[in-house]
Amino acid sequence: MTFSLKDIDALINERKLASSDASYVAQLHQKGIDKILEKIGEEATETIIAAKNYHLKNNSENQSALIGEVADLWFHTMVMLSHVGLNHCDIIDELERRFGRSGLDEKASRSKT
Repeated sequence: MTFSLKDIDALINERKLASSDASYVAQLHQKGIDKILEKIGEEATETIIAAKNYHLKNNSENQSALIGEVADLWFHTMVMLSHVGLNHCDIIDELERRFGRSGLDEKASRSKT
């Protein structure tokens, strides 16, 4: 099966309108931004731990764990974007704007607030 981030966005937007009894995405949207952000924080922490474990012991079990945690992090981040009215295209546009530019230059160009 082949799918794209566009397909995931569409599925998230479809499921956020579903019954919370039938959809995890609907449950997250119903619980609100704080719950969604909590899930992103959990997944980010789990991703960090999985990356550290994979770095320390590069094996297929740790690789699978890292891939799974990054997938969870991306998914929950996409749910958050949906909740605030954005989607993956907004992120891709920003990455395209930055593409080919030194990360050091990009960081220096950001306003310090």
